[in-house]
Amino acid sequence: MSELTTVARPYAKAAFDFAVEKQAVEHWAGMLAFLAEVAGNETVAAMMTSQMNAEQLADVFVKIGGEQVDEHGQNLIKVMAENGRLVALPAVAQQFMLMRDEWQQEITAEVVSATELTAEQQNKIAASLEQRLARKVKLNCTIDTALVAGVIIRAGDTVIDGSVRGKLDRLADKLQS
Repeated sequence: MSELTTVARPYAKAAFDFAVEKQAVEHWAGMLAFLAEVAGNETVAAMMTSQMNAEQLADVFVKIGGEQVDEHGQNLIKVMAENGRLVALPAVAQQFMLMRDEWQQEITAEVVSATELTAEQQNKIAASLEQRLARKVKLNCTIDTALVAGVIIRAGDTVIDGSVRGKLDRLADKLQS
């Protein structure tokens, strides 16, 4: 995976710089997400590992993309096909999204709770994280009844475990040592 990230980063950076210059970051984000899905399709993935030449492979992506992939996106596909790098398209999309989030000073926080959070609770969590991380925060909330009560929040490298299950586990570790 790290090898694909290394391969993808220059393509993502070039696409991102171009998108910022043309004020089309969201358009490019959508286009790259679509192309990543295409690359992840089993049939297309089999074509990428076959003996198809770069031009034929690029044409397949362009035809599948249709109106969702503009001429600049088609150029990216052609360059990546010529260099045998179409396999890295999902990683390019992922790197692009990370650059976009950094550029927008935005972060997605994964919030796992024991019960469904109310809108007020979600707003309080988001406001608190925005203050702590100095960024705009989007919440992705899920429920895990094994937590007993409380929440676990993951935002980038930051993990906040305020769950009863986490507190019980820490208490058990202290008692055993």
